Amino acid sequence: MLHSNQPAPDFSALNQHQQTVTSSDFIGHKNVVLYFYPKDDTPGCTIEANEFTQMANEFAAADTVVLGVSKDSCASHQTFIDKFSLQVELLADTSGELCEAYGVWQEKEKNGIKKMGIVRSTFIIDKQGKLVEALYGVKPEGHAQAILEKVKTL
Repeated sequence: MLHSNQPAPDFSALNQHQQTVTSSDFIGHKNVVLYFYPKDDTPGCTIEANEFTQMANEFAAADTVVLGVSKDSCASHQTFIDKFSLQVELLADTSGELCEAYGVWQEKEKNGIKKMGIVRSTFIIDKQGKLVEALYGVKPEGHAQAILEKVKTL
């Protein structure tokens, strides 16, 4: 698992438009909120994406880009964005490399059944590419507001 005050792992993934987004796109320009979620269009993931969307202008005013990451495809991300009018960019980590790099691909247990999956997690990366915050196992409700408050202090 990652910790604050260390360099953020580099990333490169396709967004919902099948355009490559890399961590170096933001170095020196924007703070990044990189949030990992289990699956498009599921209850908790929809709450989280909608809350980040509701605060999109405030994140932009804080010079911060919000990127959601799951193992869903670019097409699935676009459908999710269209269905809920989301204003966040979603990255398709279909290979799982990004999930592994950030330590969010973990064993989870539900109803006594253990399986591997994405643990809902959020990382705040400053303009120099350093991890300011590494939060694992977050709850979707109210999470975007808490992250916004932290971003405003950067």
